[in-house]
Amino acid sequence: MAYALQQLINGLTLGMIYGLIAVGYTMVYGIIGMINFAHGDIFMIGAFLSLIALLGLSALGISSVPLALALTLIFAAGIAAIYGWSVERIAYRPLRGSFRLAPLISAIGMSITLQNFAQVSQGARVKPMEPLISGGLLLTEGDGFAVQLSWMQIAIVVTTLIVLAIFTWLVTKTPLGRSMRACEQDLKMAGLLGIDTDKTISLTFVIGAALAAVAGLMFLLYYGVIDFYIGFIAGVKAFTAAVLGGIGSLPGAVLGGLLIGLIEVFWSAYFSVEYKDVAAFSILIVALIFMPTGLLGRTEVEKV
Repeated sequence: MAYALQQLINGLTLGMIYGLIAVGYTMVYGIIGMINFAHGDIFMIGAFLSLIALLGLSALGISSVPLALALTLIFAAGIAAIYGWSVERIAYRPLRGSFRLAPLISAIGMSITLQNFAQVSQGARVKPMEPLISGGLLLTEGDGFAVQLSWMQIAIVVTTLIVLAIFTWLVTKTPLGRSMRACEQDLKMAGLLGIDTDKTISLTFVIGAALAAVAGLMFLLYYGVIDFYIGFIAGVKAFTAAVLGGIGSLPGAVLGGLLIGLIEVFWSAYFSVEYKDVAAFSILIVALIFMPTGLLGRTEVEKV
């Protein structure tokens, strides 16, 4: 029982990271109906930006961990937002009126470009980092196994909840959020009613990239090692989470991320770790057979 509780904590922590990345996928799909396959690599870029910022702040003599993390978060989110804006302007906007396969191919090309850019500029070897946040709470101890909740896991959960709360407020209570929801319902009609659809779509990419950068920072702090390929792996899992939760649904993206994280951790704990990805994708297939729109997705009504 104690071992299962520990894996539950680990799974929820990992699921929070996947959920943040999945929100970016579902935002873009909700507005323009296309999948941004370069989003996982924006997450990877955010992790590298976080590492660069932390090393730079350390070289400048900033020893306060909260201050360093706050500055790193601002820096990584800001630069990643520029990457997100660039992806929209280069890979999506010129092809928005084209056939639906063209932006998909363009996004895959951007993904490969970002991977190779990181590999060339940062090197192909993994980049380790010493843990900044150590220690934690001892929750219980039984059957010779101690259940621990680390400060890092608490920080990840709290940060994710705060970021998601701010994002929910942004979508539901602000003029930008109303524009985003209008574009989601009918992009052409939103433009006819005076909404700057190009600006709204660009800001959607920017916000999604900033969320991915937050996830990249937490991934770096939690695992302590990154490389140029983590964007592809995490991106595929986050996309799976978005589909499982219901593509286009923000709560569904978070729920899907939590489920993928729990499936991955529990399968690794009780079965063969080599097949944890197979387990997650198999459950996705089974879920979509019975719920084609995902857990919280809604059936699309075709406008004629």
